[in-house]
Amino acid sequence: MNATSVPTPARAKPVVLEEATAPATTGLVDRFGRVARDLRVSLTDKCNLRCQYCMPAEGITPLPTARLLSDAEIIRLVRLAVEQLGIREVRFTGGEPLLRKGLENIVAATAALRTDLGTAPDISLTTNGLGLTHRAAALKEAGLARVNISMDAASAETYAKLTRRNRYDDAVAGAAAATAAGLHPVKLNAVLLPGVNAYEAPALLAQALRGGYRLRFIEFMPLGPRNSWKREELLTADDILAVLSEHFTLTPRPAAERGAAPAQEWEVVAGFFDGQAHPAGRVGIIASVTRPFCGDCDRTRLTADGQIRTCLFAAGETDLRGPLRAGASDAELAEIWRHAMWGKQAGHGMDDPAFLQPTRPMSAIGG
Repeated sequence: MNATSVPTPARAKPVVLEEATAPATTGLVDRFGRVARDLRVSLTDKCNLRCQYCMPAEGITPLPTARLLSDAEIIRLVRLAVEQLGIREVRFTGGEPLLRKGLENIVAATAALRTDLGTAPDISLTTNGLGLTHRAAALKEAGLARVNISMDAASAETYAKLTRRNRYDDAVAGAAAATAAGLHPVKLNAVLLPGVNAYEAPALLAQALRGGYRLRFIEFMPLGPRNSWKREELLTADDILAVLSEHFTLTPRPAAERGAAPAQEWEVVAGFFDGQAHPAGRVGIIASVTRPFCGDCDRTRLTADGQIRTCLFAAGETDLRGPLRAGASDAELAEIWRHAMWGKQAGHGMDDPAFLQPTRPMSAIGG
């Protein structure tokens, strides 16, 4: 069966505002008119996997506890972002956020907040899923709406090769626990690496459809170990779509429905793979490298040690932890955050010959 391929939908191009224009008194606006509504909060730089695209085999030296934000500090900054800066969506990330003991309390405190629309923030979690069998129900009760689970393989052997840990069954069980707890939709994220897991892409999609999950393939980005990313070896969105089209019938979803979402999605027609039936569903591709969506970006990021990052690939950070611990008021912290976002660049710059990979890996930045 053949997929229906369509041209990449046009993404909004940011328009530069006058340099003299001051940051808005409310909200997180940048010089290109983008407004941040989505906050990504890293809760730890520790992880219990060693995925090849994220960490070196030996792992990284974790940040000292004293440099990490406390639960109370995280809650205060999230409250500030929601109540004073216009944030409507909060996603907790890592490292592995399930390693944070106070996660349920942080989620509950976030769920108690009200956005500028008068509603609770949309709260989600990006996780490897290994601890969800024990915590999914409690997290749902605390106010978590949904989860994104890293699931880069369709077999235990490939999973162990990519993650350097034999935890495939735990990840599968975690996804099932999330479904049972009502964390819908459960989304699975997969980064494809040539010679490692790329050949399992069709099987991974078939498994996701049978499990009722939404799978998104993500182009490998230069955020892992140094010298591990080579553009010439990148499996692009076109490559991924071509592989899937050999086995599934895909219909592109309307571009207008995408909004600021990073994934371009296709409807998958019910059919058969490897002799077994699969239901209809959706699949997405996040093409951060070859089809950047920077013009529609609505994100701001807070690292586990209290640094504002305007982009995954930002060359610098703005410190909130220092002023916070020095006694800064909410108004002062909000102003620091606004000015940081005002300086956000138009794009991630990967096509620029002068592009430099961030000094911090993904596990330290937060996904």
